[in-house]
Amino acid sequence: MRDDVADGGASVFVDCMREIRKRTPGVTIELLIPDFRGDLDALKVVMDEKPHVLNHNVETAPRLYKAVRPQAKYQRSLDVLAAAKKMYPEGLTKSGLMLGLGEEMDEVVQVLQDLRAHNVDMVTIGQYMQPNQELMQVVRYVPPDEFDEYGRIARDLGFKGVASGPLVRSSYWADKTVAEAIM
Repeated sequence: MRDDVADGGASVFVDCMREIRKRTPGVTIELLIPDFRGDLDALKVVMDEKPHVLNHNVETAPRLYKAVRPQAKYQRSLDVLAAAKKMYPEGLTKSGLMLGLGEEMDEVVQVLQDLRAHNVDMVTIGQYMQPNQELMQVVRYVPPDEFDEYGRIARDLGFKGVASGPLVRSSYWADKTVAEAIM
């Protein structure tokens, strides 16, 4: 979110997409956007440019938002993702979760259900890693078989593309996840 630009930076995303398409015609574009503080006009500026994939990460369970994402609101993130899909139904929507912050399995499943209820097409699920001493500590390292279970649950819920594992990040194998989603 850019506070120095009236549209929260939406026009910057559009300018980047246009320049990329000009230089590399036919390229697939995935945007990772902020929630624009719920400004649907700013979102529309982005969606009118028709990104192939619109990604906005919910990151964690609602119970942990105050500690993990104090500037964000869970429902607002879901609403932005749903609005993006309504504005450009042919495009893909994507979100991601970080595990290991203290979430419980039922909370992760609820987030996955919420994302599907808001028509999100793809999901990434990865292990949170503490980037520096000032940020939240890892509460737990999630074992690989648990990531496999979350991946199975996500597929059973109807996500078109799923990447779930300890090293997965929102851009992890983006090309393969998109290919899975459009098959």
